[in-house]
Amino acid sequence: MSTPLEERIDRIESILAIQQLAIRYAIAIDSRDLDAWLMLFPDDVDCGRRGRGREALRGFIAPLLKDFYRSVHLICGHQIDLTGPDQATGRVYCRAEHERGEEWIVQAICYFDAYVRQNGVWYFARREEDFFYSADALERPQQAEFTRWPGPAPKFQPKMMVSRFPTWRSFWADCADDALSTVTRQPGPRRD
Repeated sequence: MSTPLEERIDRIESILAIQQLAIRYAIAIDSRDLDAWLMLFPDDVDCGRRGRGREALRGFIAPLLKDFYRSVHLICGHQIDLTGPDQATGRVYCRAEHERGEEWIVQAICYFDAYVRQNGVWYFARREEDFFYSADALERPQQAEFTRWPGPAPKFQPKMMVSRFPTWRSFWADCADDALSTVTRQPGPRRD
């Protein structure tokens, strides 16, 4: 049986270990160190229709990383919620930049994570990324309809991103349409 002090220390150590996952992920992607990247996931990671395990995960990520040459992922915020002794969830804000040909694509990302501890080590159990916007560095996100990506289009719809935050719609619900169009610079109501 652990003491309250041991539980507090475990909580602190868990949060610190989980925070390291996000930056290690970014560095591994930007340095194209697939082996380091794969070690952030458990041996039996569920890759959905692609199967289970790290090699299934490698088969997914390796082709994606060849779609752009240089990248930099800047971690700028990390919320962690411990949901059990060996489980946690979190959200990570990231600004990512990608070189692809003549374009320099900038993305504002939010990762929606699930973490698991196995044999004393924290891993990503699941990582879903969603985007506030994706645009070339020389254009505003609105000019790119928030979705510029020069390669195969990622499966994201930034208008849906805000729906991941339950308070979004209720916050704007009582805003007059003309006031809302002034803020968005778009004609008509916009509550997406």
